[in-house]
Amino acid sequence: MTALIGFAVIDKPAGLTSQACVARIRRLLGIRRVGHGGTLDPAVTGVLPIAVGQATRLLPYLPGEKTYRGVIQLGITTSTDDLQGVELSRAAVPVLCPEALDLALDRFRGPISQHPPQVSALHVNGERAHARARRGEVMELPARTVTIHQLHLLGWNAAGAQLSVEVHCSAGTYIRSLARDLGASLGCGGCLASLRRTQALGFHDDKAVPLPDAPAIVGEGALALLPPELALPHLPRRLLTPHEQLDWSYGRRITPGIGESAEAVVMLSESGRMLGLGVPDEEDGLRPKLVFEARG
Repeated sequence: MTALIGFAVIDKPAGLTSQACVARIRRLLGIRRVGHGGTLDPAVTGVLPIAVGQATRLLPYLPGEKTYRGVIQLGITTSTDDLQGVELSRAAVPVLCPEALDLALDRFRGPISQHPPQVSALHVNGERAHARARRGEVMELPARTVTIHQLHLLGWNAAGAQLSVEVHCSAGTYIRSLARDLGASLGCGGCLASLRRTQALGFHDDKAVPLPDAPAIVGEGALALLPPELALPHLPRRLLTPHEQLDWSYGRRITPGIGESAEAVVMLSESGRMLGLGVPDEEDGLRPKLVFEARG
């Protein structure tokens, strides 16, 4: 039986951690080597790419930008910067119109400095920040530079003081922090009411499938996996002849290369099956970085 390798694009339900989804996929497929591409909070739904087998080694090469659709609640602040936390304050929301809100959002477009939420997955002295926050600790989490490439106002509910937004951002951006900081800039406070991730690592929610529950099949065939080459359309490709494929399987350098500089090159069989990643060298060759179906 061939080794399992590929990506499962899961539509994560509310109430589960990303790690719980990974654990379920491990049990379903009967394989230990499984990892996810970007943590989602338990309350957040949407795209959770899960790499299986040697595809886990491809995660650093996937595009890191992500896209979200969410609802921001103005007038309320909480301990977690979302409505799941302990309420800290309430304040009157100023009279706002869509034009004024869009102007307020403008300061968050592009590169910005952002403090992560107290309840986050960041490590603080070797422990997750959310674990320390649950014990009542208040931490000084340093600001980091993130980029919000696109920030669209989708709607404004004045009666409920809620605005709907779509955010396309760099890895490491916290939408809860965006909600908190927008509320602070308006003088009334704010937090995140709900959130869904619609795109992650190049995978969109129209390709996502529900997290399997208790299938009759366990192991290979329990979950359809996308071939790994589909996750890397932004990288150049090099087709290998049968002789080159044999050399590649033994970890040998391939020449000629692709004639251009690139972070990495997807190596494919003549039939289009991914065989690994190569790195261009100074002599127009490709050195093995990752080798699937290795021999010797």
